Amino acid sequence: MSATLSAKPVESNLDPRRWWTLAILCLSLLIVFVGNSSLNVALPTLSQKLHASNSQLQWVVAAYSLVFAGLLFSAGALGDRFGRKGALQLGLLLFLVGAALASAATTIHQLIACRALMGAAAALIMPSTLSILVNIFPPHERTKAIAIWAATSGGAGAIGPVASGYLLGHFWYGSVFLVNVPIIALALVAGRFLVPMSRDPQKAPLDPRGAVLSTLGIGSLVYGLIQAPERGWGSSATLAAFAFAIVILAVFVAWELRTDEPMLDMSLFRNPAFSAGSAGMILIFLSMFGVMFLISQYFQLILGFSALGASVRFLPMSPIMVLVATRTPRLAARFGAHRVVSLGMALVAVALLMFRGLETDTSYWYVFACIVPLTTGIAMAMSPMTASIMSAVPARRAGTGSAMNDATRELGAALGVAVLGSLAASRYGHSVDRVIASIPESSRSAVRSSLPSALARAKELAGSEAAAVTSAAEHAFISGIHFAVTVGGALAAVAAVVVFRYLPPKAMHEDPVATG
Repeated sequence: MSATLSAKPVESNLDPRRWWTLAILCLSLLIVFVGNSSLNVALPTLSQKLHASNSQLQWVVAAYSLVFAGLLFSAGALGDRFGRKGALQLGLLLFLVGAALASAATTIHQLIACRALMGAAAALIMPSTLSILVNIFPPHERTKAIAIWAATSGGAGAIGPVASGYLLGHFWYGSVFLVNVPIIALALVAGRFLVPMSRDPQKAPLDPRGAVLSTLGIGSLVYGLIQAPERGWGSSATLAAFAFAIVILAVFVAWELRTDEPMLDMSLFRNPAFSAGSAGMILIFLSMFGVMFLISQYFQLILGFSALGASVRFLPMSPIMVLVATRTPRLAARFGAHRVVSLGMALVAVALLMFRGLETDTSYWYVFACIVPLTTGIAMAMSPMTASIMSAVPARRAGTGSAMNDATRELGAALGVAVLGSLAASRYGHSVDRVIASIPESSRSAVRSSLPSALARAKELAGSEAAAVTSAAEHAFISGIHFAVTVGGALAAVAAVVVFRYLPPKAMHEDPVATG
Protein backbone atom coordinates (compact mmCIF):
# COMPACT_ATOMS: atom_id res chain seq x y z
CA MET A 1 0.00 0.00 0.00
CA SER A 2 2.77 2.46 0.91
CA ALA A 3 4.57 1.67 -2.34
CA THR A 4 1.46 2.58 -4.25
CA LEU A 5 1.13 5.87 -2.43
CA SER A 6 4.75 6.76 -3.07
CA ALA A 7 4.43 6.00 -6.77
CA LYS A 8 1.38 8.23 -7.28
CA PRO A 9 0.08 11.23 -5.36
CA VAL A 10 -3.13 10.75 -3.41
CA GLU A 11 -5.98 11.49 -5.81
CA SER A 12 -7.70 13.83 -3.33
CA ASN A 13 -4.69 16.17 -3.55
CA LEU A 14 -5.11 16.61 -7.29
CA ASP A 15 -7.30 19.19 -9.00
CA PRO A 16 -10.44 17.22 -10.00
CA ARG A 17 -10.99 19.62 -12.91
CA ARG A 18 -7.56 19.07 -14.45
CA TRP A 19 -8.75 17.08 -17.49
CA TRP A 20 -11.41 19.69 -18.19
CA THR A 21 -8.69 22.31 -17.83
CA LEU A 22 -6.62 20.42 -20.40
CA ALA A 23 -9.56 20.58 -22.82
CA ILE A 24 -9.64 24.39 -22.47
CA LEU A 25 -5.87 24.61 -22.91
CA CYS A 26 -6.05 22.53 -26.10
CA LEU A 27 -8.94 24.65 -27.33
CA SER A 28 -6.84 27.76 -26.75
CA LEU A 29 -3.91 26.15 -28.56
CA LEU A 30 -6.17 25.35 -31.50
CA ILE A 31 -6.81 29.07 -31.92
CA VAL A 32 -3.11 29.82 -32.45
CA PHE A 33 -2.65 27.26 -35.23
CA VAL A 34 -6.00 27.68 -36.98
CA GLY A 35 -5.57 31.46 -36.90
CA ASN A 36 -2.28 31.17 -38.77
CA SER A 37 -2.90 28.32 -41.20
CA SER A 38 -6.35 29.54 -42.26
CA LEU A 39 -4.89 32.59 -44.00
CA ASN A 40 -2.97 30.78 -46.76
CA VAL A 41 -6.12 29.83 -48.70
CA ALA A 42 -7.38 33.43 -48.49
CA LEU A 43 -4.29 35.16 -49.95
CA PRO A 44 -5.48 35.22 -53.60
CA THR A 45 -8.83 36.70 -52.52
CA LEU A 46 -7.12 39.30 -50.32
CA SER A 47 -4.91 40.26 -53.24
CA GLN A 48 -7.96 41.00 -55.37
CA LYS A 49 -10.16 42.68 -52.75
CA LEU A 50 -7.48 44.81 -51.08
CA HIS A 51 -5.32 45.33 -54.22
CA ALA A 52 -2.27 43.96 -52.43
CA SER A 53 1.11 43.31 -54.02
CA ASN A 54 3.01 40.05 -53.51
CA SER A 55 5.29 41.78 -51.02
CA GLN A 56 2.31 43.08 -49.01
CA LEU A 57 0.72 39.63 -48.99
CA GLN A 58 3.96 38.20 -47.66
CA TRP A 59 3.85 40.72 -44.83
CA VAL A 60 0.30 39.69 -43.95
CA VAL A 61 1.74 36.24 -43.22
CA ALA A 62 5.12 37.38 -41.87
CA ALA A 63 3.75 39.97 -39.42
CA TYR A 64 2.09 37.21 -37.40
CA SER A 65 5.14 34.93 -37.38
CA LEU A 66 7.65 37.67 -36.60
CA VAL A 67 5.78 39.12 -33.63
CA PHE A 68 4.81 35.67 -32.36
CA ALA A 69 8.36 34.29 -32.46
CA GLY A 70 9.96 37.47 -31.14
CA LEU A 71 7.71 37.79 -28.08
CA LEU A 72 7.60 34.11 -27.00
CA PHE A 73 10.28 34.29 -24.30
CA SER A 74 9.06 37.62 -22.97
CA ALA A 75 5.45 36.40 -22.83
CA GLY A 76 6.49 33.16 -21.11
CA ALA A 77 8.45 35.10 -18.49
CA LEU A 78 5.54 37.48 -17.89
CA GLY A 79 3.22 34.53 -17.34
CA ASP A 80 5.62 32.98 -14.82
CA ARG A 81 5.94 36.24 -12.91
CA PHE A 82 2.40 37.68 -12.93
CA GLY A 83 0.20 34.66 -13.55
CA ARG A 84 -0.21 32.21 -16.41
CA LYS A 85 -4.01 32.24 -16.37
CA GLY A 86 -4.01 36.02 -16.70
CA ALA A 87 -1.54 35.82 -19.61
CA LEU A 88 -3.70 33.19 -21.32
CA GLN A 89 -6.92 35.16 -20.97
CA LEU A 90 -5.26 38.41 -22.04
CA GLY A 91 -3.93 36.61 -25.10
CA LEU A 92 -7.38 35.25 -25.96
CA LEU A 93 -8.93 38.69 -25.58
CA LEU A 94 -6.27 40.33 -27.76
CA PHE A 95 -6.70 37.61 -30.40
CA LEU A 96 -10.45 38.25 -30.40
CA VAL A 97 -9.90 41.99 -30.88
CA GLY A 98 -7.30 41.41 -33.61
CA ALA A 99 -9.56 38.97 -35.48
CA ALA A 100 -12.56 41.30 -35.30
CA LEU A 101 -10.53 44.26 -36.56
CA ALA A 102 -8.98 42.14 -39.34
CA SER A 103 -12.42 41.07 -40.55
CA ALA A 104 -13.34 44.73 -40.98
CA ALA A 105 -10.02 45.86 -42.51
CA THR A 106 -10.38 47.89 -45.71
CA THR A 107 -6.68 48.35 -46.52
CA ILE A 108 -3.77 45.94 -46.61
CA HIS A 109 -1.84 48.01 -44.05
CA GLN A 110 -4.69 47.75 -41.56
CA LEU A 111 -4.70 43.99 -42.08
CA ILE A 112 -0.94 43.71 -41.51
CA ALA A 113 -1.28 45.64 -38.22
CA CYS A 114 -4.12 43.34 -37.11
CA ARG A 115 -2.05 40.28 -37.93
CA ALA A 116 0.81 41.64 -35.81
CA LEU A 117 -1.62 42.08 -32.90
CA MET A 118 -2.82 38.49 -33.36
CA GLY A 119 0.82 37.35 -33.31
CA ALA A 120 1.38 39.10 -29.98
CA ALA A 121 -1.77 37.45 -28.63
CA ALA A 122 -0.55 34.03 -29.80
CA ALA A 123 2.75 34.60 -27.98
CA LEU A 124 0.78 35.04 -24.74
CA ILE A 125 -1.49 32.05 -25.39
CA MET A 126 0.84 29.27 -26.47
CA PRO A 127 3.47 29.28 -23.64
CA SER A 128 0.70 29.72 -21.08
CA THR A 129 -1.12 26.56 -22.18
CA LEU A 130 1.87 24.26 -21.72
CA SER A 131 3.14 25.92 -18.53
CA ILE A 132 -0.31 25.66 -16.90
CA LEU A 133 -0.45 22.00 -17.94
CA VAL A 134 2.89 21.29 -16.26
CA ASN A 135 1.71 22.88 -13.04
CA ILE A 136 -1.65 21.08 -12.68
CA PHE A 137 -0.73 17.54 -13.66
CA PRO A 138 1.35 15.28 -11.40
CA PRO A 139 4.39 13.53 -12.91
CA HIS A 140 2.58 10.22 -13.48
CA GLU A 141 -0.09 11.93 -15.65
CA ARG A 142 1.96 14.71 -17.20
CA THR A 143 3.41 12.74 -20.09
CA LYS A 144 -0.08 11.70 -21.22
CA ALA A 145 -1.37 15.28 -20.90
CA ILE A 146 1.59 16.60 -22.89
CA ALA A 147 0.91 13.99 -25.58
CA ILE A 148 -2.67 15.28 -25.95
CA TRP A 149 -1.38 18.87 -26.07
CA ALA A 150 1.23 17.93 -28.70
CA ALA A 151 -1.34 16.06 -30.78
CA THR A 152 -3.51 19.18 -30.82
CA SER A 153 -0.63 21.41 -31.91
CA GLY A 154 0.41 18.97 -34.61
CA GLY A 155 -3.01 18.26 -36.06
CA ALA A 156 -4.59 21.71 -35.84
CA GLY A 157 -2.73 23.19 -38.82
CA ALA A 158 -4.69 21.12 -41.33
CA ILE A 159 -8.08 22.39 -40.11
CA GLY A 160 -7.69 26.12 -40.78
CA PRO A 161 -7.34 26.02 -44.60
CA VAL A 162 -10.44 23.84 -44.99
CA ALA A 163 -12.52 26.15 -42.80
CA SER A 164 -11.24 29.19 -44.71
CA GLY A 165 -11.98 27.60 -48.06
CA TYR A 166 -15.57 26.97 -47.01
CA LEU A 167 -16.05 30.49 -45.64
CA LEU A 168 -14.61 32.13 -48.76
CA GLY A 169 -17.07 30.15 -50.87
CA HIS A 170 -20.08 31.40 -48.90
CA PHE A 171 -19.17 34.74 -47.26
CA TRP A 172 -16.98 37.86 -47.68
CA TYR A 173 -13.19 37.66 -47.39
CA GLY A 174 -13.12 39.02 -43.83
CA SER A 175 -15.02 35.97 -42.58
CA VAL A 176 -11.80 33.91 -42.55
CA PHE A 177 -10.65 35.94 -39.55
CA LEU A 178 -13.84 35.19 -37.64
CA VAL A 179 -13.43 31.40 -37.81
CA ASN A 180 -11.87 31.49 -34.33
CA VAL A 181 -14.41 33.77 -32.64
CA PRO A 182 -16.72 31.02 -31.29
CA ILE A 183 -13.69 29.03 -30.09
CA ILE A 184 -12.21 32.10 -28.36
CA ALA A 185 -15.53 32.92 -26.69
CA LEU A 186 -15.84 29.37 -25.35
CA ALA A 187 -12.21 29.29 -24.17
CA LEU A 188 -12.57 32.64 -22.40
CA VAL A 189 -15.79 31.79 -20.59
CA ALA A 190 -14.90 28.21 -19.69
CA GLY A 191 -11.34 29.20 -18.78
CA ARG A 192 -12.65 31.73 -16.28
CA PHE A 193 -14.00 28.83 -14.20
CA LEU A 194 -11.88 25.82 -15.17
CA VAL A 195 -8.31 27.14 -15.46
CA PRO A 196 -6.61 27.56 -12.05
CA MET A 197 -4.29 30.37 -11.06
CA SER A 198 -0.61 29.54 -11.50
CA ARG A 199 2.64 31.51 -11.22
CA ASP A 200 6.24 31.28 -10.06
CA PRO A 201 5.95 31.12 -6.23
CA GLN A 202 9.36 32.78 -5.88
CA LYS A 203 8.20 35.74 -8.01
CA ALA A 204 11.57 36.06 -9.70
CA PRO A 205 12.33 39.56 -11.03
CA LEU A 206 11.85 40.23 -14.73
CA ASP A 207 14.76 40.44 -17.14
CA PRO A 208 13.85 43.42 -19.37
CA ARG A 209 17.24 43.56 -21.09
CA GLY A 210 17.03 39.86 -21.92
CA ALA A 211 13.46 40.35 -23.16
CA VAL A 212 14.49 43.10 -25.58
CA LEU A 213 17.52 41.16 -26.83
CA SER A 214 15.59 37.93 -27.35
CA THR A 215 12.80 39.76 -29.18
CA LEU A 216 15.20 41.51 -31.53
CA GLY A 217 17.42 38.47 -32.08
CA ILE A 218 14.72 35.87 -32.72
CA GLY A 219 12.62 38.31 -34.74
CA SER A 220 15.59 39.14 -36.98
CA LEU A 221 16.44 35.44 -37.43
CA VAL A 222 12.87 34.55 -38.46
CA TYR A 223 12.75 37.63 -40.72
CA GLY A 224 15.88 36.45 -42.52
CA LEU A 225 14.41 32.98 -42.99
CA ILE A 226 11.16 34.43 -44.35
CA GLN A 227 12.96 36.73 -46.81
CA ALA A 228 15.62 34.27 -47.99
CA PRO A 229 13.53 32.25 -50.50
CA GLU A 230 12.28 35.39 -52.28
CA ARG A 231 15.29 37.71 -52.09
CA GLY A 232 17.98 35.03 -52.15
CA TRP A 233 20.22 33.65 -49.42
CA GLY A 234 23.09 35.85 -50.57
CA SER A 235 21.11 39.09 -50.86
CA SER A 236 22.16 42.06 -48.75
CA ALA A 237 18.83 42.14 -46.89
CA THR A 238 19.02 38.44 -45.97
CA LEU A 239 22.67 38.56 -44.92
CA ALA A 240 22.09 41.72 -42.89
CA ALA A 241 19.17 40.09 -41.06
CA PHE A 242 21.22 37.00 -40.23
CA ALA A 243 24.26 39.05 -39.17
CA PHE A 244 22.11 41.22 -36.90
CA ALA A 245 20.47 38.11 -35.41
CA ILE A 246 23.83 36.45 -34.69
CA VAL A 247 25.23 39.54 -32.99
CA ILE A 248 22.12 40.23 -30.90
CA LEU A 249 21.68 36.60 -29.87
CA ALA A 250 25.37 36.42 -28.88
CA VAL A 251 24.85 39.49 -26.69
CA PHE A 252 21.68 37.87 -25.29
CA VAL A 253 23.62 34.71 -24.33
CA ALA A 254 26.38 36.78 -22.72
CA TRP A 255 23.83 38.75 -20.71
CA GLU A 256 21.90 35.67 -19.60
CA LEU A 257 25.14 34.11 -18.35
CA ARG A 258 25.82 37.20 -16.23
CA THR A 259 22.45 38.02 -14.70
CA ASP A 260 21.27 36.41 -11.45
CA GLU A 261 17.73 35.66 -12.71
CA PRO A 262 18.08 34.95 -16.44
CA MET A 263 14.98 34.72 -18.59
CA LEU A 264 16.55 31.65 -20.23
CA ASP A 265 19.01 29.71 -18.08
CA MET A 266 21.84 28.80 -20.46
CA SER A 267 22.87 25.89 -18.24
CA LEU A 268 19.75 24.09 -19.50
CA PHE A 269 21.53 23.46 -22.79
CA ARG A 270 24.00 21.23 -20.96
CA ASN A 271 21.07 18.96 -20.14
CA PRO A 272 20.61 16.41 -22.97
CA ALA A 273 16.86 16.27 -22.31
CA PHE A 274 16.63 19.98 -23.14
CA SER A 275 19.20 20.32 -25.93
CA ALA A 276 18.44 17.08 -27.79
CA GLY A 277 14.70 17.65 -27.42
CA SER A 278 14.96 21.23 -28.75
CA ALA A 279 17.14 20.26 -31.72
CA GLY A 280 14.87 17.35 -32.59
CA MET A 281 11.77 19.55 -32.40
CA ILE A 282 13.27 21.99 -34.91
CA LEU A 283 13.86 19.16 -37.38
CA ILE A 284 10.39 17.67 -36.94
CA PHE A 285 8.68 20.97 -37.74
CA LEU A 286 11.15 21.63 -40.54
CA SER A 287 10.04 18.37 -42.14
CA MET A 288 6.31 18.91 -41.58
CA PHE A 289 6.05 22.51 -42.80
CA GLY A 290 8.62 22.07 -45.59
CA VAL A 291 6.73 19.11 -47.03
CA MET A 292 3.33 20.80 -46.67
CA PHE A 293 4.72 23.86 -48.47
CA LEU A 294 6.04 21.83 -51.42
CA ILE A 295 3.22 19.30 -51.68
CA SER A 296 0.55 22.00 -51.46
CA GLN A 297 2.09 23.53 -54.59
CA TYR A 298 2.31 20.08 -56.18
CA PHE A 299 -1.40 19.47 -55.55
CA GLN A 300 -2.43 22.80 -57.05
CA LEU A 301 0.09 23.42 -59.83
CA ILE A 302 0.80 19.88 -61.03
CA LEU A 303 -2.31 17.85 -60.18
CA GLY A 304 -4.69 20.78 -60.70
CA PHE A 305 -6.56 20.79 -57.38
CA SER A 306 -8.03 24.02 -56.03
CA ALA A 307 -6.62 25.58 -52.85
CA LEU A 308 -9.50 24.08 -50.87
CA GLY A 309 -9.07 20.72 -52.62
CA ALA A 310 -5.39 20.71 -51.69
CA SER A 311 -6.23 21.56 -48.07
CA VAL A 312 -8.78 18.76 -47.83
CA ARG A 313 -6.14 16.26 -48.95
CA PHE A 314 -3.97 17.19 -45.97
CA LEU A 315 -6.83 16.53 -43.52
CA PRO A 316 -5.81 12.88 -42.85
CA MET A 317 -2.78 14.28 -41.02
CA SER A 318 -4.97 15.42 -38.11
CA PRO A 319 -6.58 12.10 -37.05
CA ILE A 320 -3.30 10.23 -37.61
CA MET A 321 -1.51 12.77 -35.42
CA VAL A 322 -4.09 12.50 -32.64
CA LEU A 323 -4.29 8.69 -32.69
CA VAL A 324 -0.53 8.13 -32.69
CA ALA A 325 0.55 10.95 -30.35
CA THR A 326 -1.90 9.98 -27.62
CA ARG A 327 -0.56 6.41 -27.63
CA THR A 328 3.10 7.40 -27.68
CA PRO A 329 3.50 7.76 -23.88
CA ARG A 330 2.87 4.01 -23.44
CA LEU A 331 5.47 3.20 -26.07
CA ALA A 332 7.97 5.60 -24.49
CA ALA A 333 7.37 4.11 -21.02
CA ARG A 334 7.93 0.60 -22.33
CA PHE A 335 10.78 1.07 -24.82
CA GLY A 336 12.32 4.40 -23.80
CA ALA A 337 11.71 7.86 -25.23
CA HIS A 338 15.01 7.80 -27.13
CA ARG A 339 13.99 4.66 -29.04
CA VAL A 340 10.49 5.90 -29.81
CA VAL A 341 11.69 9.31 -31.00
CA SER A 342 14.49 7.74 -33.03
CA LEU A 343 12.03 5.38 -34.72
CA GLY A 344 9.72 8.33 -35.41
CA MET A 345 12.54 10.26 -37.06
CA ALA A 346 13.49 7.19 -39.08
CA LEU A 347 9.88 7.02 -40.34
CA VAL A 348 10.10 10.71 -41.28
CA ALA A 349 13.29 9.98 -43.23
CA VAL A 350 11.63 7.06 -45.06
CA ALA A 351 8.54 9.14 -45.87
CA LEU A 352 10.62 12.01 -47.22
CA LEU A 353 12.53 9.63 -49.49
CA MET A 354 9.22 8.12 -50.63
CA PHE A 355 8.30 11.54 -51.99
CA ARG A 356 11.05 10.98 -54.56
CA GLY A 357 8.50 8.77 -56.30
CA LEU A 358 6.35 11.76 -57.26
CA GLU A 359 5.90 12.41 -60.97
CA THR A 360 3.70 14.77 -62.97
CA ASP A 361 0.86 12.23 -63.08
CA THR A 362 1.19 10.54 -59.67
CA SER A 363 -2.04 9.47 -57.99
CA TYR A 364 -3.13 11.19 -54.79
CA TRP A 365 -3.14 7.78 -53.13
CA TYR A 366 0.62 7.52 -53.50
CA VAL A 367 0.97 10.93 -51.85
CA PHE A 368 -1.35 9.66 -49.10
CA ALA A 369 0.91 6.61 -48.70
CA CYS A 370 3.81 9.04 -48.11
CA ILE A 371 1.81 11.21 -45.69
CA VAL A 372 0.96 8.27 -43.39
CA PRO A 373 4.54 7.38 -42.30
CA LEU A 374 5.50 11.07 -42.26
CA THR A 375 2.66 12.00 -39.90
CA THR A 376 3.13 8.85 -37.82
CA GLY A 377 6.82 9.61 -37.36
CA ILE A 378 6.17 13.23 -36.45
CA ALA A 379 3.52 12.20 -33.90
CA MET A 380 5.82 9.58 -32.35
CA ALA A 381 8.62 12.12 -31.93
CA MET A 382 6.72 15.23 -30.93
CA SER A 383 5.20 14.43 -27.54
CA PRO A 384 8.26 12.64 -26.02
CA MET A 385 10.48 15.55 -27.05
CA THR A 386 8.04 18.09 -25.62
CA ALA A 387 7.97 16.10 -22.36
CA SER A 388 11.78 15.94 -22.42
CA ILE A 389 12.15 19.71 -22.84
CA MET A 390 9.66 20.48 -20.08
CA SER A 391 11.18 17.93 -17.68
CA ALA A 392 14.49 19.78 -17.83
CA VAL A 393 12.98 23.10 -16.72
CA PRO A 394 11.95 23.79 -13.08
CA ALA A 395 8.15 23.82 -12.76
CA ARG A 396 8.25 27.35 -11.37
CA ARG A 397 9.80 28.55 -14.67
CA ALA A 398 7.52 26.47 -16.88
CA GLY A 399 6.67 29.52 -18.99
CA THR A 400 10.28 29.83 -20.08
CA GLY A 401 10.47 26.11 -20.91
CA SER A 402 7.24 26.31 -22.85
CA ALA A 403 8.50 29.36 -24.74
CA MET A 404 11.64 27.42 -25.74
CA ASN A 405 9.50 24.51 -26.93
CA ASP A 406 7.30 26.89 -28.91
CA ALA A 407 10.28 28.78 -30.35
CA THR A 408 11.78 25.55 -31.71
CA ARG A 409 8.48 24.83 -33.46
CA GLU A 410 8.31 28.30 -35.01
CA LEU A 411 11.97 28.19 -36.03
CA GLY A 412 11.54 24.72 -37.51
CA ALA A 413 8.49 25.86 -39.50
CA ALA A 414 10.36 28.88 -40.87
CA LEU A 415 13.38 26.72 -41.72
CA GLY A 416 11.18 24.14 -43.43
CA VAL A 417 9.69 26.66 -45.86
CA ALA A 418 12.95 28.59 -46.32
CA VAL A 419 15.44 25.73 -46.64
CA LEU A 420 13.40 23.05 -48.44
CA GLY A 421 11.70 25.72 -50.55
CA SER A 422 15.06 27.22 -51.56
CA LEU A 423 16.55 23.81 -52.32
CA ALA A 424 13.59 22.99 -54.55
CA ALA A 425 13.79 26.39 -56.29
CA SER A 426 17.54 25.99 -56.85
CA ARG A 427 17.14 22.58 -58.46
CA TYR A 428 14.19 23.88 -60.49
CA GLY A 429 16.40 26.52 -62.09
CA HIS A 430 19.20 24.00 -62.72
CA SER A 431 16.79 21.52 -64.32
CA VAL A 432 15.23 24.18 -66.57
CA ASP A 433 18.67 25.23 -67.81
CA ARG A 434 19.34 21.67 -68.97
CA VAL A 435 16.29 21.64 -71.26
CA ILE A 436 16.23 25.31 -72.23
CA ALA A 437 16.73 24.45 -75.90
CA SER A 438 13.34 22.72 -76.01
CA ILE A 439 11.54 25.86 -74.79
CA PRO A 440 10.48 28.63 -77.19
CA GLU A 441 12.92 31.53 -76.83
CA SER A 442 10.14 34.01 -76.05
CA SER A 443 9.07 31.92 -73.04
CA ARG A 444 12.45 31.13 -71.48
CA SER A 445 12.45 34.03 -69.03
CA ALA A 446 9.01 33.09 -67.65
CA VAL A 447 9.97 29.43 -67.33
CA ARG A 448 13.21 30.25 -65.50
CA SER A 449 11.31 32.47 -63.05
CA SER A 450 9.02 29.88 -61.44
CA LEU A 451 6.47 27.18 -62.16
CA PRO A 452 3.44 29.52 -61.79
CA SER A 453 5.03 31.98 -64.26
CA ALA A 454 5.74 29.17 -66.69
CA LEU A 455 2.17 27.83 -66.51
CA ALA A 456 0.76 31.33 -66.98
CA ARG A 457 2.96 31.77 -70.06
CA ALA A 458 1.89 28.37 -71.43
CA LYS A 459 -1.76 29.49 -71.39
CA GLU A 460 -0.83 32.26 -73.84
CA LEU A 461 0.69 29.79 -76.29
CA ALA A 462 -0.85 27.15 -78.48
CA GLY A 463 -0.16 23.58 -79.48
CA SER A 464 3.34 22.16 -79.21
CA GLU A 465 4.88 25.33 -77.75
CA ALA A 466 2.47 25.32 -74.80
CA ALA A 467 3.12 21.62 -74.24
CA ALA A 468 6.90 22.13 -74.33
CA VAL A 469 6.77 24.95 -71.79
CA THR A 470 4.42 23.08 -69.47
CA SER A 471 6.38 19.83 -69.64
CA ALA A 472 9.75 21.47 -69.01
CA ALA A 473 8.48 23.51 -66.05
CA GLU A 474 6.57 20.65 -64.43
CA HIS A 475 9.46 18.19 -64.70
CA ALA A 476 11.87 20.82 -63.34
CA PHE A 477 9.55 21.40 -60.37
CA ILE A 478 9.35 17.67 -59.68
CA SER A 479 13.15 17.51 -59.81
CA GLY A 480 13.25 20.29 -57.22
CA ILE A 481 10.95 18.35 -54.89
CA HIS A 482 13.11 15.23 -55.29
CA PHE A 483 16.24 17.16 -54.33
CA ALA A 484 14.64 18.91 -51.33
CA VAL A 485 13.14 15.74 -49.83
CA THR A 486 16.42 13.86 -50.31
CA VAL A 487 18.28 16.45 -48.25
CA GLY A 488 15.47 16.45 -45.70
CA GLY A 489 15.52 12.66 -45.50
CA ALA A 490 19.27 12.64 -44.91
CA LEU A 491 18.89 15.20 -42.10
CA ALA A 492 16.13 13.14 -40.49
CA ALA A 493 18.25 9.98 -40.66
CA VAL A 494 21.19 11.72 -38.97
CA ALA A 495 18.84 13.15 -36.33
CA ALA A 496 17.47 9.66 -35.62
CA VAL A 497 20.97 8.51 -34.71
CA VAL A 498 21.74 11.62 -32.63
CA VAL A 499 18.46 11.41 -30.71
CA PHE A 500 18.96 7.72 -30.00
CA ARG A 501 22.39 8.53 -28.59
CA TYR A 502 21.64 11.63 -26.51
CA LEU A 503 17.93 11.85 -25.61
CA PRO A 504 17.29 10.42 -22.12
CA PRO A 505 15.13 7.27 -22.07
CA LYS A 506 12.68 8.82 -19.62
CA ALA A 507 11.52 12.35 -18.84
CA MET A 508 12.03 12.97 -15.10
CA HIS A 509 9.26 15.40 -14.16
CA GLU A 510 9.23 17.24 -10.85
CA ASP A 511 6.08 17.75 -8.79
CA PRO A 512 3.86 20.76 -9.58
CA VAL A 513 4.60 23.91 -7.63
CA ALA A 514 2.05 25.77 -5.56
CA THR A 515 -0.46 27.84 -7.48
CA GLY A 516 -1.84 31.23 -6.70
